[in-house]
Amino acid sequence: MRNQQVLLDAAAEVFVTSGIDAPIREIAAKAGVGLGTLYRHFPTRADLVTAVYRHQIEACAQAGPELLAESDRPFDALRRWIDLFVDFLVTKHGLADALQSESDRFAALHTHFLERLLPVCAQLLDAAVEAGEIQSGVRPYELMRGIGNLCIGRDSDPRYDPRRLITPLLQGLRQPQPPAPKASRQPELRPQLPPPSPTVEG
Repeated sequence: MRNQQVLLDAAAEVFVTSGIDAPIREIAAKAGVGLGTLYRHFPTRADLVTAVYRHQIEACAQAGPELLAESDRPFDALRRWIDLFVDFLVTKHGLADALQSESDRFAALHTHFLERLLPVCAQLLDAAVEAGEIQSGVRPYELMRGIGNLCIGRDSDPRYDPRRLITPLLQGLRQPQPPAPKASRQPELRPQLPPPSPTVEG
């Protein structure tokens, strides 16, 4: 079980740097195990890819409630969760190609992705709405779909950082705050001059 976890973590890191088509040997070397150990746990590349993404989906799903519990504001929890979601998405775009010959497996994984992450996103959005931090009416699917579209191309163009666009997108969800009341201007106090001294006539 420990080797399996090490392999999943190593494969996730390699997928980020080298893509889903990275050599199996590179993943085994990163995990510090032999090819035989890797193939005992994951007989095919599709088995490994599927296991990695299921593992990452679960980690992302579990992070939502944890961030909500430890953050001072729900919007901060939402922002931090979206950051984790982006980390997941930047490697996910090669998933369809990696499982091209196994469309049923890809469809099942995509269904699992939505079933696990949509409720988490909805929970974070509802908490931020209830706290008066963001506007109501934001749909979890639309937010996740929009962020997913912004992440397209990140794996093939190192100059493109989707977070530069996602940050203002999230700020656009914020509830407009009423302007702070202006401090009332105090009347200017002029120093009191002492009365003139009486003159003495000789």
